[in-house]
Amino acid sequence: MIMSQRQRPFTPDSRPFQHALTVDVEDWPQSSLDHALPVTERAVTNTRRMLELFERCGVCGTFFVLGRLARKFPDVVREIADAGHEIGSHGYSHKPVFQIGPQEFTQELDYSVKLLEDITSQRVLGYRAPDFSITNDSLWALDILADSGLTYDSSVMPVKMRRYGIDRFPREIHRRDNGLIEVPLSAIPLAGSRWPVAGGGYLRLYPYRVTARAVRHLQAEGLPAVVYLHPYELDPAELDEVQFPVTRRTRITQGTGRRHIESRLTRLFDEFRFAPLSEVIPSDLTVGVQPSGCRQHTVPTKERVPTN
Repeated sequence: MIMSQRQRPFTPDSRPFQHALTVDVEDWPQSSLDHALPVTERAVTNTRRMLELFERCGVCGTFFVLGRLARKFPDVVREIADAGHEIGSHGYSHKPVFQIGPQEFTQELDYSVKLLEDITSQRVLGYRAPDFSITNDSLWALDILADSGLTYDSSVMPVKMRRYGIDRFPREIHRRDNGLIEVPLSAIPLAGSRWPVAGGGYLRLYPYRVTARAVRHLQAEGLPAVVYLHPYELDPAELDEVQFPVTRRTRITQGTGRRHIESRLTRLFDEFRFAPLSEVIPSDLTVGVQPSGCRQHTVPTKERVPTN
């Protein structure tokens, strides 16, 4: 059961309509095969390739950076921030929230936020859980996020899937009773069900025309599409070159469509307008919050460190 309902739905304001562009910055083997694996230089190479694509297309987004990657490769985090993108937390270890529990979640959150703020000298406003792992079994995490002082979360898939998602969760951007702004991932109603769209495997596996039609559908509803990507999705050779066993099913679900992502993104960026999440959240929900481009300042020090 959903513990807290939305208070105010998204309503377009005077700004031109824009959609949210988000990137979960992680290393594919470490995040998908074994969390104990080291984060590799390949993740940096792929992130820089994504930065170059965004620069060519003139788009800016929110990069949710995994703490383990930021700790090992702080320079690429600075490059993301220096390019004008918003920095958010993707946790530290990439372990699912519903597996680590409230204490470890709090430790990972505090450490990852402090690390990113120290690297960039920018305040971190938002969070995205690894594998969208804020579910009915881990809704307690939203209260911890609110207590931490973060402005928004973008972790909930508003449709029940095999590994994640919350059925009947609001699809609109809304403020929770605890004050946290929730930005659900994109899903559209069709044939009596909800279907996830506009990100990750859905962006790779669906034909471009399906994604574009879904984005237009969301825009007609007054909802911004929340497009999400991973830098490794620009790397079609990775699954053939990785030095670890990969099942046939994983090769299909994680590798199919990677060679098309760059061209599809270029078309998507040409057809629709995109911005960081903090600029897509309705202004009436973010009173007193500075937009992503105006957040340079010194941040306070926190003491907690992760347990792994």
